[in-house]
Amino acid sequence: MRRFQALRNFNAFPHAEDHLLQKTFSGAIVSIVGFVIMATLFVHELQYYLTTYTVHQMSVDLKRGETLPIHINMTFPALPCDVVSVDAIDMSGKHEVDLDTNIWKLRLNSEGRIIGTEYLSDLVEKEHSHKHDGHDEHHDDHAEKKHENFFNEDAEKMIKKVKQAMEDGEGCRVYGVLDVQRVAGNFHMSVHGLNIFVAQQIFEGSNHVNVSHIIHDLSFGPKYPGIHNPLDDTSRILRDASGSFKYYIKVVPTEYRYLSKEVLPTNQFSVNEYFVPMKPNDKSWPAVYFLYDLSPITVTIKEERRSFLHFLTRLCAVLGGTFAMTGMLDRWMYLIIESITKSKPTTMIR
Repeated sequence: MRRFQALRNFNAFPHAEDHLLQKTFSGAIVSIVGFVIMATLFVHELQYYLTTYTVHQMSVDLKRGETLPIHINMTFPALPCDVVSVDAIDMSGKHEVDLDTNIWKLRLNSEGRIIGTEYLSDLVEKEHSHKHDGHDEHHDDHAEKKHENFFNEDAEKMIKKVKQAMEDGEGCRVYGVLDVQRVAGNFHMSVHGLNIFVAQQIFEGSNHVNVSHIIHDLSFGPKYPGIHNPLDDTSRILRDASGSFKYYIKVVPTEYRYLSKEVLPTNQFSVNEYFVPMKPNDKSWPAVYFLYDLSPITVTIKEERRSFLHFLTRLCAVLGGTFAMTGMLDRWMYLIIESITKSKPTTMIR
């Protein structure tokens, strides 16, 4: 029993009897303020513990043989859907033939409202019809006349239809997904799908082609929390001018790892843009070019959460510090009040 009684000497928290404790009004105020501060800090620390944060890591990109998804959502307020075409070219300069595309074109009136929808199973032009001269020595005269009559009828219908749409102020919204090879290349939107003679009749020269556009969304994969695509909600409107827009894009392969261990492969990118105005003698036609190249470095973004031990350590430090400070404040206030109350009778006797 003496050994157990000796342990009392190591008690760091001795308790005084109740009749020796004095409760004061100032102590109650300090206690209430201290409890409110501790409760506030506890909620803050709990939120800090439950909030995830991200860690960025970089490594060499080892992906091979995969496709690159390009999500497009653009509006051309000055071009009808009949003249807008999409072309994709890889780094070798050849047109992609077997692209799996899922693209829609929406006809818009002058107020931007949808008036028609057109699904395009393949918007990629395998060849530009205006690059061909139209001569074929192997065809006989009858075949040439038949093709010429057919072309003239189609051309007249196209010219009449497009001119009417332009007079009505029609625009076009293009959206969907392009799956291209995972190599450097470009895709562009323009009037290149038209025969050059038809284009001349419609626009009366390349200087009158207005490729004003609004990029609602342009991304190279699914979005993850915190991603910022620099071209989203970009508006480039031309007034009394014509030219080509060129966007030079650097695509960075990215993996986003959620706290649940789920992995989301995607891409982020940076961009520089240039505008090339049309000159009177230019033979090219205005377009909106997106020239992209892939970075050899992959960025891995991991979601992580602070450990429970870290939470307990911070909680003890914050609550313990607050409790100690309120105790010191209570003692100071008690001593100040006691000194004031004791000095008052002495002043009255004098």
